[in-house]
Amino acid sequence: MTTTWQFWALLAAGFAALTAIFAKVGVEAVNSDYATFLRTLVVIVVLGAILIGTGEMRSPLGIAPKSLLFLALSGLATGASWLCYFRALRLGQASQVAPVDKLSVVLVAIFGVVFLGERLSGLSWLGVGLIASGAVLMALG
Repeated sequence: MTTTWQFWALLAAGFAALTAIFAKVGVEAVNSDYATFLRTLVVIVVLGAILIGTGEMRSPLGIAPKSLLFLALSGLATGASWLCYFRALRLGQASQVAPVDKLSVVLVAIFGVVFLGERLSGLSWLGVGLIASGAVLMALG
């Protein structure tokens, strides 16, 4: 069970939900950019401990340049996403911000098709449409 992508994806969804709730409370009396900074420090410390504990910590110099470039770009995108997410949480309700943030699912599907050559079935496209519709409805509600 713990070796399936479904298991880990469900855990990710659960933790993402907790992230929104915890962040909404935490950002109430703190600048959203500073809150993102503090959150990032926690992530770095915890991941560093996990890597050291599992013996997986290593030099990034041993990673292929293409992989390193795209991981760096991913890190920049993550940082930008977190900054925007925390700013949105400071200004709006978590129950509206989180669904709009999940429009990333729709964008990932589209980007996966356009840039990675992935193929989605008709049923998958229906799901993408429902996610987009649901996010819009939640944002308006």
